[in-house]
Amino acid sequence: MTVKGTVTLIGSGELSGTMVETHKMLLSRTGAGSKAFFLDTPAGFQENVNLIAERAVDFFKKRVGSNMEIASFKTAADPGAGAAVSQLGEADYVLIGPGSPTYTVRQLQGTAVPALLSAMVTRGGALTVASAAALTVGSHTLPVYEIYKVGEDLHWVEGLNILSHLGLNLVVVPHWNNAEGGNHDTRFCYMGEKRFRTLEGMLPAGSTILGLDEHTACVLDFKTAEAFVKGLGAVTIRRDGQEIQYEHGQKFGFEQLSKTTASVSYTAVNTATGTADSEQQHHEDGRFWARMHRMEEDFHHALEQNDAARMASLLLDMDGFLWQAQLELENPEFISQGREIFRELIVLAGTGQGQEDSPPLPSLEKLVNQLIDLREQYRREKKWSGADHLRNLLHDAGITVEDTPAGPKWHFTGE
Repeated sequence: MTVKGTVTLIGSGELSGTMVETHKMLLSRTGAGSKAFFLDTPAGFQENVNLIAERAVDFFKKRVGSNMEIASFKTAADPGAGAAVSQLGEADYVLIGPGSPTYTVRQLQGTAVPALLSAMVTRGGALTVASAAALTVGSHTLPVYEIYKVGEDLHWVEGLNILSHLGLNLVVVPHWNNAEGGNHDTRFCYMGEKRFRTLEGMLPAGSTILGLDEHTACVLDFKTAEAFVKGLGAVTIRRDGQEIQYEHGQKFGFEQLSKTTASVSYTAVNTATGTADSEQQHHEDGRFWARMHRMEEDFHHALEQNDAARMASLLLDMDGFLWQAQLELENPEFISQGREIFRELIVLAGTGQGQEDSPPLPSLEKLVNQLIDLREQYRREKKWSGADHLRNLLHDAGITVEDTPAGPKWHFTGE
């Protein structure tokens, strides 16, 4: 039987501005009136699983302009699992995302779900799997948390192998270019090169690994037997110690996923869903970071000039910008990274690090008072986590804040 649909593999950022146009394009291929569902299995064990699913529905409504329902299959023993199976039997578009890959495999193996997803793609539907879910659709699944967080020995577990049922035998690895480790290598889905080379040697000879950079999608179009890349990074085909990369706006034939060597050239995508979309995605995400880095540079200049008023103004601007970006459903990873920058700048402001001379006490008092005013504004708006975060940041800078009936008071506790 001819397979007519698509499987889209996303390294990360499936609910970010980077992937909006990709979702729109995939939905348009399924036709008018198509039924879209978010499958919550990967996060089924988490306390916030319902919030994750609701956020996906909200993202599709506000950013993609399409309705999406939740197919809730938290565990194989979930009383509502039968309803989810019925929904997936009618689905035209299914999105599966964050959580635990090994938990997903345990819950879905032996159920009707993998076969239903394969059948949906066969008849022309679109399956989109990101991050944890992307790890599960190949022949082998990397137990990321068990190795990286728990310290288990290097090993693979059996995958759901949905791709094999569609004719492709792959091992899918997202977060290929991850750099969160800072001072240690977290590429190759947090494994680092040394461990990943060992893991690679544990796979059957000739296995093809498909590596997905973060905020990057590889769309496997089974109707044309071609794949094309969208997003900010690259897709890597790795086999027998050799690899080749395809960047955004480029495509390759399925035969490259089964050749004995990965040494082929690429061609550019000249369609309305190719390079233009990638350029637009670069532009959208570039605007966020251009603004963040501009404020960061201005802050360091104000720090060098001992201009506490300017520092306070920039911190308030940055905080407002981050809150607005969050309301506009900006990529949550960008928000998290932006908050880390915000935190570092507050600590710098409080300690005066990076200055040739410490700022005059009146200027420092003015800066601290404005930050405390911001904390009080958060408290009035019931943004408790933001208020607590500011208090902790001031404490890290050697400043203790005490709430009194007459209002907040502060004093130095460090040097």
